[in-house]
Amino acid sequence: MEAKNLLIIMSDEQNRDMLGAYGHGIVKTPNIDALAARGTRFTAAYTNCPICVPSRAAFQTGRFPHETRYWDNAIAYDGRVRGFGHRLQDEGIRVESIGKLHYRAETDPLGYDEKHIGMYIKDGIGSITGSVRDPLPPLDPDANTKPGFASKAGPGLSTYNKYDAKVADLTCDRLARIATDPGDKPFVLFASFLAPHYPLTVPEEFFSMYDPADMPDVKLDPASGYVQHPWVKVLSDRQSHANGLTPEMSKRAVAAYFGLCSYVDHQIGRVLNALQAAGLADTTRVIYTADHGENAGARGLWGKSVMYEESAAIPMIAAGPDIARGATCDTPVSLVDIYPSVLDGVGLAAKDDEADLPGRSVFDIASAPDDPERAVFSEYHAAYSPSGGFMVRKNGYKYCAYAGGYAPELFDLAADPGETTDIAADPAHASTVAEYDALLRTFVDPEKADRQAKDDQNALLDRHGGRDKILTDRPGTAGYTGVPEEIASTL
Repeated sequence: MEAKNLLIIMSDEQNRDMLGAYGHGIVKTPNIDALAARGTRFTAAYTNCPICVPSRAAFQTGRFPHETRYWDNAIAYDGRVRGFGHRLQDEGIRVESIGKLHYRAETDPLGYDEKHIGMYIKDGIGSITGSVRDPLPPLDPDANTKPGFASKAGPGLSTYNKYDAKVADLTCDRLARIATDPGDKPFVLFASFLAPHYPLTVPEEFFSMYDPADMPDVKLDPASGYVQHPWVKVLSDRQSHANGLTPEMSKRAVAAYFGLCSYVDHQIGRVLNALQAAGLADTTRVIYTADHGENAGARGLWGKSVMYEESAAIPMIAAGPDIARGATCDTPVSLVDIYPSVLDGVGLAAKDDEADLPGRSVFDIASAPDDPERAVFSEYHAAYSPSGGFMVRKNGYKYCAYAGGYAPELFDLAADPGETTDIAADPAHASTVAEYDALLRTFVDPEKADRQAKDDQNALLDRHGGRDKILTDRPGTAGYTGVPEEIASTL
């Protein structure tokens, strides 16, 4: 592939199907839709872990969490495992980030020549309470009375909103300056936004785009008889995200989330316009994606952490030189495909230490015939999960498995895209369950990975005073990483 510049844009907690480009009938995302219209949209893209920190480590390193052992939001990318940025630096290719990284610390060797207003896990240890998993802490008897983030949704102006506007400002400025001094090698720029991640606070002009009364009803609502999978029920009982919601408040939360989708689309539109204004559009490829999705009320869940489409599926769009316009690609892809895509995009061949990367360039995938037989993989070993959760997606089926003796789930996404019916226990699908369980084990030994994650998390707790101290002090329980004060004071 001919070497070109590369702009990677990431939003945070973006439900794939809550974008106009992916067929949503209410959400307004004209800029992302326009990007898809001039590029290729991947219909089966997934995170490799449905929570922020491990997914971003997979994005950076091209390797799965059980390979890197960046398990949860307290064990973040620190440069210990080489990422695509290190290879670019080796080759003298300019690589910069603007916005949220959610890596360990600014001072770590992360593979970026410059990191503008970077966000990192708090104090280098992040949400360590989420590492208490072996065993899980007892249920909080007052948990159901504590309102979750979804109950606080509404119009306003949060530091997250201000931060995203600043990310767009800096990215636009950086593109203009690159245009004046393009250099003799391509550049790689990673622009990373916070929206539509909670808090569900969004400027009035975007909140007012959506009338809560017009929002769709909750999908698979436990209040209407839906029964959560036992593994999911354990997790759900320990999360407060959906607590305190009346039906009216639930619709208000959905309206606020839709508003945040439109808000981040607006900021992305500013960046794409700046790319055009700088005269770089014809020499720059763009990848738009997200770190994971958002349940947005489905199955009684807000947040992420599960393997259903709302949480594990992500948008992915590629556009620019040599990429088919207005096309779709049904081949499954995931965030570990970004590393080889970066190499391919700037004209670099993989070296020996990159030959075993599990991913493949999305540019290569987009230009080839659809391959429904390609399998993608995701795993979860983070907050509130009783054991490791795992997913493989191939050829229209999704298989979800859980360490610790929990029953698996199987969904026929071709016939049941909403995952309303688990067919794993149906004798007619026994051979498919066996096939997909064997496929899963080509990626990971579930019980081994579960044990390694818990051992690493227990060791982390011991280094910080032990399990009892962590549960007493409860550091990192705000529910999300705040904008650092030194940055927030400038917004």
